[in-house]
Amino acid sequence: MFSKAEAKQLRQDFWISFGKSFPRKWILHRTNIKDFSFKFSFDVKYAMVSLDIENQDLEKRIELWENLMSLRTILTSEYLPKAQFDDSYILSNGKEISRIWVSLPNVSIHNKNTWQETMSFLRDSMNKLEMFYKEYEDVIKP
Repeated sequence: MFSKAEAKQLRQDFWISFGKSFPRKWILHRTNIKDFSFKFSFDVKYAMVSLDIENQDLEKRIELWENLMSLRTILTSEYLPKAQFDDSYILSNGKEISRIWVSLPNVSIHNKNTWQETMSFLRDSMNKLEMFYKEYEDVIKP
């Protein structure tokens, strides 16, 4: 078991190492769509790359979600076959968002032996998600 300080240091070490291993500028929040962003996550159970629609204006969130759903077959056949979809995903803080994601189970930020596999998964998955977005940005944007 790790102390809070040790766990925090491991998280920092991982993300610094990831940034040094794959030095590039990711899209993340620079989508030019309000409350529409790409995210990396890694905790003690799994790693995840997601596309989150956090707009609290339900009509706008639904419009973006429907635009993405019109491209679902393309996303799963050409980019991320294991993508999961949830139009009403509940975050740990209780906030409801819409999310598309892929995850890598059975890895832990506390286990450095899983870091290389996780870094490759995060890089490859985000690359594919960004390529999809860049290709279909005009269809996705409201």
